Amino acid sequence: MPDVAENMELSTELTAALRLQRAACLAHPVPTLAERKRDLHTLQRFIRDHKDALCAAISADYGNRSRHETLLAEIFPAIDGIAHALKHLKKWMRPQCRGVDWRSFPGARNRVMPQPLGVVGVIVPWNFPVNLSLVPLTYIFAAGNRAMVKMSENSRHLARLLIDTMPAYFPPEKLQFFDETGGVGMAFSQLPFDHLLFTGSGQTGRAVMAAAARNLCPVTLELGGKAPAIVCADFDVRTAAERILFVKFLNAGQICTSVDHAWLPEASIPAFVEHARAIVPTRYPRLDTPDYTSIIDEPAFERLLLALDEARARGAQVIPLLPGTAYDRATRKIAPHIVLGAPDDSLLLTREIFGPILPLRGYARLDTVIDSINAGPRPLAIYPFSNKTDTVQLLIDRVMSGGVSVNDALYHVGQHDLPFGGVGESGMGHYHGVEGFHTFSKLRPVFYQARYSALKLLWPPYGKLASRVLAFLTR
Repeated sequence: MPDVAENMELSTELTAALRLQRAACLAHPVPTLAERKRDLHTLQRFIRDHKDALCAAISADYGNRSRHETLLAEIFPAIDGIAHALKHLKKWMRPQCRGVDWRSFPGARNRVMPQPLGVVGVIVPWNFPVNLSLVPLTYIFAAGNRAMVKMSENSRHLARLLIDTMPAYFPPEKLQFFDETGGVGMAFSQLPFDHLLFTGSGQTGRAVMAAAARNLCPVTLELGGKAPAIVCADFDVRTAAERILFVKFLNAGQICTSVDHAWLPEASIPAFVEHARAIVPTRYPRLDTPDYTSIIDEPAFERLLLALDEARARGAQVIPLLPGTAYDRATRKIAPHIVLGAPDDSLLLTREIFGPILPLRGYARLDTVIDSINAGPRPLAIYPFSNKTDTVQLLIDRVMSGGVSVNDALYHVGQHDLPFGGVGESGMGHYHGVEGFHTFSKLRPVFYQARYSALKLLWPPYGKLASRVLAFLTR
């Protein structure tokens, strides 16, 4: 833990960085379209220049992280998201015309002007640290802001890479990265930013929001929760298994929008298990394949084993889906598992799993599933699987969540023109697409008075004319 002197030095460093960026904002408050595009092109060039180094740094932080998963889930979305922003930025920046009440303000005009907020703070988690730092920066820069980014304590290799290489692309008055060396997160969240974006656990999110509240700093919280897949009786079980298992074991389940657990008709569970036994070994032939990602650290590894042991001890059937050993402490890898019959109050069914363990839950009536989900915190996502439009709409209408992917999972997050965000305990606020641009902008209302103000008729002293005008306006 850092001592008092280190905390003071840290606070001074962060405050100085914020002061530098705020001064730059005041000197040049509204970057032009050309300047914003240049920033976005520079960010995109950084990713392309350091693609291999970013993959290697993340893998070093994990112990082993599939290079293909990093390219698929982090590098490509960041590059492609910047391309989307560049294509639409001119339209996003355009002032919006708004209506005027002609009776009160004839000849006047109303506009809404998106303008930069100033300096945005970003607190990044370890599970997708490139995606969850550089994708927000896309919209922060598109909106004309500057940014300070705090990386996770589990992303030390990546943080060092970003801190060492990014200054060649952006000056410190535009962008700075900070490593988590102990106490940085709390000091960072206490800074008087113009906006703060946090992605992480609900527990930490509450602390961040409380710290930001002292400065009345607006926050966007992207949290997590127990996102369910809901497989309906009309949907092909094998197709559901192929899609759910891909998402569930991507990054070894360490995704806030992963399928936490799956509901299936009771009669479909045996078929789903058999399909899983056949599918998973074709994707990951053995536990030590480089295509399969390690658990991020020892506490997370032990937490997942404890949850499996507890479910087994309480009568659940625990099914490893790979031949050989079920886990390896040396590499922190846990084989993909399915769990049947976990008690309702077990760790697997009450806490976010965030690992390669998929509990299956049976149902006879869809209302049972709806009631069960609604009895808990609102999830970050739900994943209905049905070919019946009415059934899908029923689930969308009756189960509130941050987002929805229909007949698949996770992919709503990858849509550049859809907002991403939670609701209730899974978060607040949105980014991605135009909503990301709006989140990091002040949508500033501007009223332009006409040469002649009709409201002069209502200036005091009030008389018969004012009475007639008000009678007309309130008739």
